[in-house]
Amino acid sequence: MLNAALLGTGARAGGKRLPSAEIDARLGKPAGWLEAASGVICRPVLAEGETQESLALDAARQALADANLDASDVDLLLFASAVGRQPIPSTATLLKRELGLNRCASPAFDVNATCLSAVAAMEIAALYIGAGRARHVLIVASEIATRALPWADDPATAALFGDGAAAIVLGPAQPAGLHLREVAIETWAEGYDYCALPAGGTRYDFHTNRAAFEENAFFRMDGHALFKLTRTRLPAFIDRLLARTGWRQEEVDLVIPHQASPLALEHMARKCGFARDRVLSTVTQTGNLVAASIPMTLDTARREGRISTDSKILLIGTSAGVSIGGATLEG
Repeated sequence: MLNAALLGTGARAGGKRLPSAEIDARLGKPAGWLEAASGVICRPVLAEGETQESLALDAARQALADANLDASDVDLLLFASAVGRQPIPSTATLLKRELGLNRCASPAFDVNATCLSAVAAMEIAALYIGAGRARHVLIVASEIATRALPWADDPATAALFGDGAAAIVLGPAQPAGLHLREVAIETWAEGYDYCALPAGGTRYDFHTNRAAFEENAFFRMDGHALFKLTRTRLPAFIDRLLARTGWRQEEVDLVIPHQASPLALEHMARKCGFARDRVLSTVTQTGNLVAASIPMTLDTARREGRISTDSKILLIGTSAGVSIGGATLEG
């Protein structure tokens, strides 16, 4: 069992609020149409002058302050997001530089498990800590998910997303506080094509086939296929993760899910048997923040006093691929 302590969290949403009613007007739809189609009332988006890295740095500094640490105390920096600033070099390297860590040799690299990137990074961090390879690990997720959205073809999907960042600091076990107990991720690769942003890698060459590159530079999702796959796999996955942790479902005090969509959260609570008041939902006001979703919701829960020193917390979500993943934390 893993045994890393949660030392601090931080979050920074995009500085502008974009209500669905405003998008209705842009699309020429009647007021309330997009909210009814997507379930999202409002989402944060980048304000003028903001960037993916500026949101990431704000969240990172908050998490370090929450942990009573300086940037120089970080032994490993993981940037855990679906889409980084650019393909090369890693966004983690940029964040390390902007945190003033140019003169130390501590590693910094990116982790990409799309919406589950922060969960995957938590396991990597805990393994580093457990092996004595790092003492303090900073995990940062930052997503500008409102770009490359299919407004023309699938506005209900496009309306799900927002911009934001969140950060987590993990360290060695402490006498008190939350500790990471287990992390599990399973990938069901038959869902590889269900969520995709095809352009931007090696598949389409911008220089030799610009038309194909541009055509595939929009996010697309087969919501029905994704729903069908996760519906059949998620309950048993949760059972296995709780069994590994040694918990019964009724012992879970709070479920912090990936804020995929209002419909997805409602289905998860109903299908998996969790009481609604134990499932933290922010999606109607934040939208889907991709990899920043789970750590931002965790930060919200801590700051709203939803987590006590003896809480049992379940993080749970799905990601493109299709993967199902989760983590357990206990006071």
